[in-house]
Amino acid sequence: MTEGIEVRRVRADEWERVRDLRIAAVTDPNAAIAFLTTPEQERAHDEAHWRKRAADAASGDATAQLIAEAEGDWVGTATVLVRPAGTTDHTGRTVYHRRADVVGVFVRADHRGQGVIDALLDAAAGWTASLGLTRLTLDVHTQNTRAQAAYRRCGFVPTGVTFTSTIGPELEMARSLSPQ
Repeated sequence: MTEGIEVRRVRADEWERVRDLRIAAVTDPNAAIAFLTTPEQERAHDEAHWRKRAADAASGDATAQLIAEAEGDWVGTATVLVRPAGTTDHTGRTVYHRRADVVGVFVRADHRGQGVIDALLDAAAGWTASLGLTRLTLDVHTQNTRAQAAYRRCGFVPTGVTFTSTIGPELEMARSLSPQ
C-alpha cells in the first residue's frame, strides 16, 4: 500500500463526497478524453441520484466504488461495475460472459505519481477476484497515453478490441486475476 494512503469502499452516507469527487474528476483538464460526462451534467443530478449512486457503490456485488484517502481527504477513486452476461455496456457492446469493468478512474493532480492509482487498481482487482472473476477490463481513449502507461504499469494489456465512443477512439485493456 502507498504510505499514508488508505483505499476502501465508499459508504452509503458519503453521497456528498461521492458527488464532489465525481465533479472534480470530470472538471480535470484531461476529462474530455477520460469521462463520458461533463461537469454540467454531473451538477444537474439531484440529491436522490447521488444518494442512490453512493448506496449502490457501497454494498453488494454489482458495483463497488473505491476511494483513496490521505489524512481524511479523498485523493482518488475507481469504480468496478460487474456486468452480467447477455447485457450491453455503455458503448452498446454485448457482454457475452459476466465481466468486471473499471470505470471512473481519477487521482487528484497533487497526488499523481505517488502510487495512488496502483493502490486503487490493486484494490479493484482484489474485490473483483473475490467475486470469482479472473479478469478486470477497462476502456481508455487512444490519445490518453498517460493513463495507458499507468494501466500497463498496473498489469493491464490491450485486448485488441477498439471502438469509437462519445469521446472518440478507445481501446480495451485487461488485467488477469487469480481468484481468491
